[in-house]
Amino acid sequence: MGAAAVFVALAGLKPAATIDRQARAQSPDPFAGLKEKFTRPGFVPYPADNAPTPEKIALGRRLFADKALSSVGTIACASCHDPRLAFTDGEVRGKGVTGRSLARHTPSLWNAAFSPLLFWDGRASSLEEQVHFPVEHPDEMGSTLETAAQRLARDESYRGAFLAAFPEDPEVSPHSIAGALAAYERTLVSPPTRFDAWVAGKADALTPSEVRGFRLFAGKGRCISCHVGFDFTDHNFYDIGLPDGDRGRGKEIGLPAADHAFKTPTLRELAWTAPYMHDGSLATLDDVLRHYEEGGLDRPTRSRDLPAKLRLTDDERTDLVAFLETLSSDTPPQPSTEPWVAGGRPVSPPPPQDATVVSQINKTFNPGHVRLKAAQALTVLNDDTRTHNVRIFDAKLNFNSGAQEPRESVTIRFPQPGTYEAFCGIHPSMRLTVEVK
Repeated sequence: MGAAAVFVALAGLKPAATIDRQARAQSPDPFAGLKEKFTRPGFVPYPADNAPTPEKIALGRRLFADKALSSVGTIACASCHDPRLAFTDGEVRGKGVTGRSLARHTPSLWNAAFSPLLFWDGRASSLEEQVHFPVEHPDEMGSTLETAAQRLARDESYRGAFLAAFPEDPEVSPHSIAGALAAYERTLVSPPTRFDAWVAGKADALTPSEVRGFRLFAGKGRCISCHVGFDFTDHNFYDIGLPDGDRGRGKEIGLPAADHAFKTPTLRELAWTAPYMHDGSLATLDDVLRHYEEGGLDRPTRSRDLPAKLRLTDDERTDLVAFLETLSSDTPPQPSTEPWVAGGRPVSPPPPQDATVVSQINKTFNPGHVRLKAAQALTVLNDDTRTHNVRIFDAKLNFNSGAQEPRESVTIRFPQPGTYEAFCGIHPSMRLTVEVK
């Protein structure tokens, strides 16, 4: 034992190495603030008129796998959203009843319940509405929900299943088919992975390489600008510079400022959902990272959220891919069985504020819930660095601001009392509730 060690022992002091370990154990988690951004929720949202029940979910699961929904009985929802392939099809672009390649890559259905708009271009505002598009698309399932309802109604076992799922209105109808499929799809919540264990406090759940990758993800790579939340998506639309002529969100909402913009996909279970992007053009995660390093096409609509002149070393790229893979299950994933997926309670919204000016900074309406007097107008100020768009679809008011550039404001006058819901057509996770008294 050296002299210094003898002194430490005689003095009753703890060795420096022990002190260092204890200090690290007692020090605050340097990632605590970031981890909060990825905490798993406690409630799966659903519309008031389609509450989930075991019978409804079971019927939806059966319908999801039934080829009778297609015109020639050869294609089911599960044909393109295969549970064995993490609810994708593994193809660059899938094929339907005609055998022709579809216009876009088949997206995963993981966590679709949490998305305010569905499809790469956001054309559907609910899972119930979404059902119609693939069933009625001539190249996908080539049928109609009316035809499917007539076909299913001739099956006694289906009539019994619809009675159990919709006892108050047991008719086999397009409405009930869509309701059952939507109820089932809301159960497709991605399961916890090692990343979630790390967020919950298990420090050794990730390797040093994976932790370095998370640091890059949230820092230098700026991935967190769009991939945030427990499902690693902000549900907004961005032009990331992919070289094709698909106008995406811009065509859907008639807004050139949103041309070539597509919805941010979830990164959950991405190890099982290759190839990537709306056109399926990138085969591997390494390809994805190199696309962001190269920057893609430089055009006016290219998102300002993308990192400028990103350069990764080989080691950094390895660490970042290692982290991304922690968002996937080690074996073919199954939907989460966490108790809150079948129950839980929604978070109570904050009370309204008396305000006549709302900010749009950082892709957020602030405040997000305001109260006005009948004669007051509301000013929405774009103090962000991004182009925004304010939309209200209401029987009393149909409002569309068009492209609202940074430093521009719009004024909204409400025709009569009531509660109005506004959102940004480009960043639809931005939600604003306006109560007019």
